[in-house]
Amino acid sequence: MFPPFTLRYARFPDRLRAPARPVPVERPELVAFNRPLAESLGFDLDAFDPEQAAALLSGNALPEGAEPVALAYAGHQFGNFVPQLGDGRAVLLGEVTDRAGRVRDLQLKGSGRTPFSRGGDGRAPLGPVLREYLVSEAMHALGVPTTRALAAVTTGERVYRRVPEPGAVLTRVAASHLRVGTFQYFAARDDQEALRLLADEAIERHYPHLAERDESERYLALLEATVARQAELVARWMGLGFIHGVMNTDNAAISGETIDYGPCAFMDAYDPRTVFSSIDERGRYAFVNQPPIAQWNLARFAETLLALIDEDRERAIERATEVLKAFEERFEASRLRVMRAKLGLATAEEGDAALIEDWLAAMQAARADFTLSFRRLADALDGPEGEARLAEPFGDREALDAWLSRWRERLSREEADAAELARRLRGVNPAVIPRNHRVAEAIAAAENDDFGPFEALLAAITRPFEAPTGEVDYTRPPRDDEKVLRTFCGT
Repeated sequence: MFPPFTLRYARFPDRLRAPARPVPVERPELVAFNRPLAESLGFDLDAFDPEQAAALLSGNALPEGAEPVALAYAGHQFGNFVPQLGDGRAVLLGEVTDRAGRVRDLQLKGSGRTPFSRGGDGRAPLGPVLREYLVSEAMHALGVPTTRALAAVTTGERVYRRVPEPGAVLTRVAASHLRVGTFQYFAARDDQEALRLLADEAIERHYPHLAERDESERYLALLEATVARQAELVARWMGLGFIHGVMNTDNAAISGETIDYGPCAFMDAYDPRTVFSSIDERGRYAFVNQPPIAQWNLARFAETLLALIDEDRERAIERATEVLKAFEERFEASRLRVMRAKLGLATAEEGDAALIEDWLAAMQAARADFTLSFRRLADALDGPEGEARLAEPFGDREALDAWLSRWRERLSREEADAAELARRLRGVNPAVIPRNHRVAEAIAAAENDDFGPFEALLAAITRPFEAPTGEVDYTRPPRDDEKVLRTFCGT
């Protein structure tokens, strides 16, 4: 059933990982399986058997050729450095090469204790597993670089967090699990050999065009490439109203993928200060703080590479600092490109940034829904009824009409008619996102053995630019009594 494993990380020196066989569970049952992803990875779906898949994807049995390991890493958690974290409830089965020739990690999350467990049981509740499945697949459908969910298996056991909850195991697919925190673990131990090995692995897997660079330039170029991808990633998040919720350095992937969907959420009413995470009491990872936090995380990455960048530490710091300074400019350029597209603009003009900021300010003042406000811009081009739908949350029609007049005047220079502009807008502004209240409903039903709402929501969010049909309106923001204002980590 599984494609062949390559076992790259399992062949690294012992200090980079620890053998960690999954701990068997009582009654594994496959509740979600991503067949399109499995097909792209090279799985033999003709031989697919749900019971066998449940055993393999829960860790009760090992796929042929797998050598599970837990990975070592450290990290800054809410700004505080922890020198040893590591996979405390996850194991890397190995790597496979997908049908496009890309190397992909296959990891089980919630598969039991490992040598890096810090007093926990190594398990995962069903709720966080389904949240990661839904949100990561939504992000993929929305065009955001992300880890993905291959499967979810219930364990037939209870796990104990705030209250007893059903247990589950998630199979996660990633370009790699190399994190800023991976490099920090070995920098804290002054293990330059391991840092060079990790940097070369990151280049080979994620930035192969850098392999031909002279060694004196290669590792600075790795930092520069990682900065560029992180800037683009956060710009795409913010264009969707997404809040990661726990941007610790151990959750910053060198590949530029979104990783570790814990207390993440999408905004409903637009407010740049929005925080959902129950553990982010001071708003460190609020929506508006995500760009500077990404830059801060990248500075921590740069610190681990200094000895590779230049033998002269002062010169290395100077060179790395120049690269880090470029983050803000890169982010602003990416964000402007994302937001122009969300207003239907394919060309660039000097006044575009002001037009964007004024629209966001109007949305914030009206506490207008982020996703619907952008989606309904297309409706406003359809005629007066569509414009009325857009205007619903805005009390001050005079101010809104003034902005719409500026926007239409700007669109007039796009050399596209209203129908083409509306099509363009609906192609970048989703109708459906995994709203907190819908995710909470799906999880609550699944915890009572009803996976119908989960499956229906998954079907809707994986076609995010289509107006859904059916009994449930997945485009609707929550009523006051449905709002979910706090999300929780699954550890």
